[in-house]
Amino acid sequence: MIPAIEKQSFSEIKRFQEQKLKEVVAYVQANSPFYQKLFATHNCNTAAIQTLEDLQQLPVTTKEDLQRYNDDFLCVPTSKIIDFATTSGTLGEPVTFGLSENDLERLAYNEAISFDCAGIKEGDIVQLMTTIDRRFMAGLAYFLGLRKLKVGVIRVGAGIPELQWDSILKYKPTYLITVPSFLLKLIEYAETHQIEYNKSSIKGAICIGEALRNQDFSHNVLSKKITDKWNINLFSTYASTEMSTAFTECEHAVGGHHHPELIIVEVLDENNQPVNDGESGELTFTTLGIEAMPLIRFKTGDIVKTHNSPCPCGRNTLRVGPVLGRKQQMIKYKGTTLYPPAMNDILNDFENIENHLIELYTNNLGTDEIVLKLVVKEQTDDFLHEIKDHFRAKLRVTPKIEFTTKEILNPIVFNPMSRKPIHFIDNRSN
Repeated sequence: MIPAIEKQSFSEIKRFQEQKLKEVVAYVQANSPFYQKLFATHNCNTAAIQTLEDLQQLPVTTKEDLQRYNDDFLCVPTSKIIDFATTSGTLGEPVTFGLSENDLERLAYNEAISFDCAGIKEGDIVQLMTTIDRRFMAGLAYFLGLRKLKVGVIRVGAGIPELQWDSILKYKPTYLITVPSFLLKLIEYAETHQIEYNKSSIKGAICIGEALRNQDFSHNVLSKKITDKWNINLFSTYASTEMSTAFTECEHAVGGHHHPELIIVEVLDENNQPVNDGESGELTFTTLGIEAMPLIRFKTGDIVKTHNSPCPCGRNTLRVGPVLGRKQQMIKYKGTTLYPPAMNDILNDFENIENHLIELYTNNLGTDEIVLKLVVKEQTDDFLHEIKDHFRAKLRVTPKIEFTTKEILNPIVFNPMSRKPIHFIDNRSN
């Protein structure tokens, strides 16, 4: 089911995207109050946008723009909106996205080709372990995509290992869609209740919200912990409400595949200039084929590297590597630049740590301060020294460490109003 455009040459994909780019720029110029004003303010000649390189002539769009001028991005009357979704609000106030009937069809197509990329086929049964309510676009997208693939769906929702295993044993799904750290809870529950999980029907899991790979695509600590016990395939997928598009791994696990019919990708430096091949930068995108709220040069805040070599699966599209971190979550600590995912990986190394929270604040010198709050099985001075030594070895610095209880930490990390575990809180003053 690989779309034909994804098997074309680099130059053919580029020509295809340039035609789509001209269409979307003309569309927002005619229909988007926000982009009409933005282009006028910057004296943009939209007719001159003919190539992907010409995108540099247009200003970028930020999350702050979406928050301040949310309604002005809408290109259709509200009577054409079929679904109202909101962003998770991880880095600020949630933003509402309206989707038309055509947008929902595009969303279904995106997820169908993404799941197909990960090996899900007609005849499979998939257990959906994310919420489909609370205005969550991804849960709806997964359902629509699986339906388009003619795949059976078990809508269990998030959490409750007992209910998850009840459904797995009763309906025998072949794949799960889940936050990967929850798979560890499923394993723990299975071991406690004598469930032979390696003899279950599960072949693989599509994992959202947390990284599975290191930058060289090897398994990170979290995915090793899962696969060392449960012999299933893990597939990473990266997406956001704003892009309405997913970058999902194929069986070769060398990055999330780009769908050029749905999105144009740029990776930009601090000055909004394209980075060189192999360098990291902020993922910035222009959506294609969206009717209600298309976005032009939208900066995601996610720092990534892209990979352009052809994939053994037959796709010639670029691939997005694991997210290094979020730009707004970058930490300057004792002369070292850090991102929370690197600290998460180190903490996941320790079996003794049951839960953790990384808190960031500004100290009285005006610099970044990090406090790691840990729930551990056994609290000793030796273990504290071991953690500090591990941080020094891996990151060259050691944050402050505080031990706490699961009664205090679990309600924060597993906030029922959040769509995924909260392991990082930024309390820095602006």
